[in-house]
Amino acid sequence: MKRSEVNRLIIEAKAFFERQQFKLPAWANWGLSDWRGKRESCGEIIDNMLGWDITDFGSGRFNQRGLVLFTIRNGNLRHPDSRKVYAEKIMIVREGQETPFHFHWKKMEDVINRGGGNLVMEIYGSTPAEEYSSEPFAVRIDGIQRQLKAGARIVLGPGESICLEPGVYHRFYGEPGSGLVLVGEVSQVNDDARDNRFYERVGRFPAIEADEPPLHLLASDYAMYL
Repeated sequence: MKRSEVNRLIIEAKAFFERQQFKLPAWANWGLSDWRGKRESCGEIIDNMLGWDITDFGSGRFNQRGLVLFTIRNGNLRHPDSRKVYAEKIMIVREGQETPFHFHWKKMEDVINRGGGNLVMEIYGSTPAEEYSSEPFAVRIDGIQRQLKAGARIVLGPGESICLEPGVYHRFYGEPGSGLVLVGEVSQVNDDARDNRFYERVGRFPAIEADEPPLHLLASDYAMYL
């Protein structure tokens, strides 16, 4: 992805968050100069990869396959003394914009439609060989258990949520015609580098072409710039 595209998507995301009255932490608006000299005091942000995360999953087609995320809080599985055992993200999903099928080996998560349009989710169980399972399985939607067939399609309206246990394949996208979706995630500690099992090979963190300076750093930029 080009840095100019990433910058534009962040500007658009900030405007949508404002329209939805969802407030980000103050450091979400920091430029590179604001980060200088704060490596020690901001260690939790940097080490736990909090902040902006823009991906097209290596597709080169962000509008069709991509996601805007902001990690608000997170623990760290690589630090045995980390006491934070939970994570929270806020995301923006466009109409028809797919986050491809994947599951997590360790993380349980609640995916929540916080507002805007409708979120469509398709789900399968998985086999020991990490293939799609053809067996029915149970999930909890807003705390109510439901039995689903393999490949079930769930539409979550604003305020609705689904609990996804480890090993449950899921993909999601905004329902066409319903508008941008503000999606929340509340989960166990998140580790996107080691706890994502995508069904097909994807690029979780895309390479960034530096055609202009970063407006705000991505979480994947910290190692380079800080």
